[in-house]
Amino acid sequence: MQSEPIRVLVTGAAGQIAYSLLYSIGNGSVFGKDQPIILVLLDITPMMGVLDGVLMELQDCALPLLKDVIATDKEDVAFKDLDVAILVGSMPRREGMERKDLLKANVKIFKSQG
Repeated sequence: MQSEPIRVLVTGAAGQIAYSLLYSIGNGSVFGKDQPIILVLLDITPMMGVLDGVLMELQDCALPLLKDVIATDKEDVAFKDLDVAILVGSMPRREGMERKDLLKANVKIFKSQG
């Protein structure tokens, strides 16, 4: 008997790090082969086109544990009723940018999601 689905959020979901995690989450490698998942994908508005492509890829996989996949650019939608949050979204380091500048730029993201 399958248990109730858990709601799992991945931030920065259109990015390469998140992309490499999503299939493992959906196929049961992360939370177990009997754990249904509602997967919530969060990214910034300019990345929604890419995120829609990621959503379609996951749907095409027809992973039986994926009960729903929700793509959004709204934090209030993404963080509602979560069981697990995997926070990998951040601003990438640009050429010539020092680490302290990168942290300063990302603090807004981390603060609002924390």
